Amino acid sequence: MKSSAAFGASMNHPARVEEKILVMASAEFVYRAVSNVRRMGEWSPECLGAWSWSRQFEPGTWFIGWNRKRLWCWFTSCTVVRAEYARDFAFTVSTFGMPVALWGYRFEDQDGGCLVTEYWEDLRTGRSAPAAKLLGLVFTGTPPKRRPAVNREGIRATLARLKAAME
Repeated sequence: MKSSAAFGASMNHPARVEEKILVMASAEFVYRAVSNVRRMGEWSPECLGAWSWSRQFEPGTWFIGWNRKRLWCWFTSCTVVRAEYARDFAFTVSTFGMPVALWGYRFEDQDGGCLVTEYWEDLRTGRSAPAAKLLGLVFTGTPPKRRPAVNREGIRATLARLKAAME
């Protein structure tokens, strides 16, 4: 893994994790790759891939995310909530109808390349939070208090792999 100096980090709230990396490719090129969620398994250390009837991922598009961590495997229901070409792509994740997370990517032209920001926000709040957190522990093996740190590590790995693939 690249050193933390390669990433710009901010964690103002424990329920939100964000990392950035400069990719020497156009924002359009990187956006097209990331917004094709079927390719996420190429970069993510946790996501195996995604399945959808749709070939275009725009707001309202639904897909299933297939994930694994060591011996644990699970799926999630996902819905694209933002798809602004070459600028912003985000989707919500739920399990058994309960909100789990918001995952997103921002793309900014910078220094002859594209600054890519990947972020995760925990949506397990309110009345369904205890059940969603318990399911998260059962399916992923990650205690809820460790999820932000685990996702930060995953985001760093994803961005490093994305950078290598795009350059």
